[in-house]
Amino acid sequence: MNILIANDDGIQAEGIRRLAKALSEKGDVYVVAPDRQRSASSHALSLHDPLHMVEVEDFDEAKRAWKISGTPADCVKLGVDVLRRKGIEIDVVYSGINHGANLGTDTMYSGTVSSAAEGVFLGLPAVAVSVCDHYPDYFEGACSLAVKVFEHALETKGQGRLISVNAPNLPLAELRGVKVAKLGEVKYHDWFDELEEDTYSYAGAPIVEADLPADVDVRLIREGYATVSIIKYDLNDYEGLAAAAAWDLQL
Repeated sequence: MNILIANDDGIQAEGIRRLAKALSEKGDVYVVAPDRQRSASSHALSLHDPLHMVEVEDFDEAKRAWKISGTPADCVKLGVDVLRRKGIEIDVVYSGINHGANLGTDTMYSGTVSSAAEGVFLGLPAVAVSVCDHYPDYFEGACSLAVKVFEHALETKGQGRLISVNAPNLPLAELRGVKVAKLGEVKYHDWFDELEEDTYSYAGAPIVEADLPADVDVRLIREGYATVSIIKYDLNDYEGLAAAAAWDLQL
């Protein structure tokens, strides 16, 4: 198996090295990651700027590794193409391990989830992996679960879906278990700080809601479980389409 790993925290992040080492038992690992922090990039692609790709020599956890000047989605799109030119066909894409949660509606902003989604768009199985803390100390649970879902991920090829793994920032022995979870809703009290005239910086804090459904990822992570969510890329509202078919839209 040839495994491509990307992330949005950048090539220097500890999480991507931990994931590369864990997945090396499943096949040959190749890394293509941003050359700097690119969190919350969503699915942006670099359409107007050339992408610079530089090989990283000291990435011992992978067979080969590169840093690029683009976004997380660029990493997967370019990585699959360049590796194919070198005679290496990627079998599965992983993204992470992200330093921070990718839960609920936050997945819409996530560069981690979006780089995995780019793998899906290319027809490949894909997994996004996250530890729910911006300064994680414990990667063992996320690594273990990333390896355990590997064969299941291969079965999703061509189905338009990805697997999203989240683990609390806890020692492996303290995790309460693993739950398959729906995506919940993440709400923030947020604002923009005015740094100087006409210059603003986004800031905010999550709102902790008490009465969340028992089967959503946001609640289960808070309760000490690791979660596995399945994200399907079909943006159609079928009920809405059926209703719209009855509209009088003649020009």
